[in-house]
Amino acid sequence: MPTFSRSTDIAVDSVAISFLPVTMRMPLKFGAESITEATTIRVAATVRDADGKTAVGWGETPLAVTWAWPSPTLSYQQRLDVVTSLCHKLAQAWVDSPASGHPIEVGHEFVEHHLPSLLEEFNASQTNDPVPHLAALIATSAFDLATHDAYGQLHQKDIFDTYTRDYLSHDLSHFLTPADDSVSFAGKYPSDYLVDEVPQQLPVWHLVGGLDPLEQSDTSGAEPNDGYPVTLRQWIQADGLNCLKIKLRGNDAEWDYNRIVAVGDLAIEFSAEALSADFNCTVTDPAYVNQILDRLRENRSDIFDMLVYVEQPFPYDLEQNQIEVTSVSERKPLFLDESAHDWKFVALGKQLGWTGVALKTCKTQTGALLSLCWAKAHGMPLMVQDLTNLMLAQIPHVRLAAHAGTIMGVESNGMQFYPAASAAEAEVHPGLFQRTNGMLDLSSIHGPGFGYRVDEIERDPGSQVEYRSQT
Repeated sequence: MPTFSRSTDIAVDSVAISFLPVTMRMPLKFGAESITEATTIRVAATVRDADGKTAVGWGETPLAVTWAWPSPTLSYQQRLDVVTSLCHKLAQAWVDSPASGHPIEVGHEFVEHHLPSLLEEFNASQTNDPVPHLAALIATSAFDLATHDAYGQLHQKDIFDTYTRDYLSHDLSHFLTPADDSVSFAGKYPSDYLVDEVPQQLPVWHLVGGLDPLEQSDTSGAEPNDGYPVTLRQWIQADGLNCLKIKLRGNDAEWDYNRIVAVGDLAIEFSAEALSADFNCTVTDPAYVNQILDRLRENRSDIFDMLVYVEQPFPYDLEQNQIEVTSVSERKPLFLDESAHDWKFVALGKQLGWTGVALKTCKTQTGALLSLCWAKAHGMPLMVQDLTNLMLAQIPHVRLAAHAGTIMGVESNGMQFYPAASAAEAEVHPGLFQRTNGMLDLSSIHGPGFGYRVDEIERDPGSQVEYRSQT
């Protein structure tokens, strides 16, 4: 049974889960694969305090198996089916966990002490490839997000206002270990590493996928005719884009170089200012990235100067692929993404020469906050990257970016690939699902928890399965 050490503590009473499938209007290329559909897990978590008072919170995340579980042997549907089955196991384990306290304490306890053995046991029962930790973390994130939201609902507080000593029983030294004696987390709380002035607008990054047409001449005629832009030129004109993230192959240097130049030329034509290059974990030798960067610096210094950072060229299993990457980060800031499962991987990345961290709420709100604190304490700059978030998943995503103090805004590309899927949420939060003058507008977010305003959103949560504690 959970124990409550302070009046603000909570425990999870029950969860209800559902799965919302979405068809993409344009294919999205992840590494060697392309996807045309997505499934989001939606979780409603009911929490209670020591007095028996209860509240319900919501969490969502796309189950991005193509990104989190690249596999040469299993199809997209096979991987999705396995992860969906894992979600049901996680639901029962989440409510059976004896953890109590603040959601950061509840989430940390589960991810550190319950998820590894649960995943090991689950994988032992599978006859196919094992589910990677990253895919399990994504599934877990919806439960973690819902618990954070429920905590805010219970206390009628913005959840970001609870990341303080007034609500947490433990300071950051309970969760984090510094790299050296120059940093101490004693007496520090997440609120100490969040920005003082939270912006209501954020610069937004547009994803240029590997299959995305740049110009009308690149189209095949099979593209949708649904009133939304299709080519990069059209997107820049429609949304006033200023920041472009370029997906690359990582195994074809000539294609990668030419793609950066082509996108860079369009950016220059429309006076966009920022580019990033995402090699999507397909590179194994830093020389590959260095040669492309050096070629740009020599031949297209204007485009080289626009590159704000390089994202995750190397395999995401950082422990198994401890590549020294200082030669890359000496040329451009180098950001961990897939590898940054938690703060321990961020610490390992720093040792190997990585300079920054791309946070994602799909690795749990709890984990993202702890990684944020560790990185900021050690002078590592931050970005907040998308998982093609849609519907409710968009809101914690942009809120993390607003509170983190990123180097430049937030990535958001759900409107590129399934804009109609978020129509219900867009009625309440129009500025979150439409990019205007290269910005997202967060001013519609208010109220307790994440500020979803769920009661105003006309969304059918789908067929739900409820789980209650069996302990």
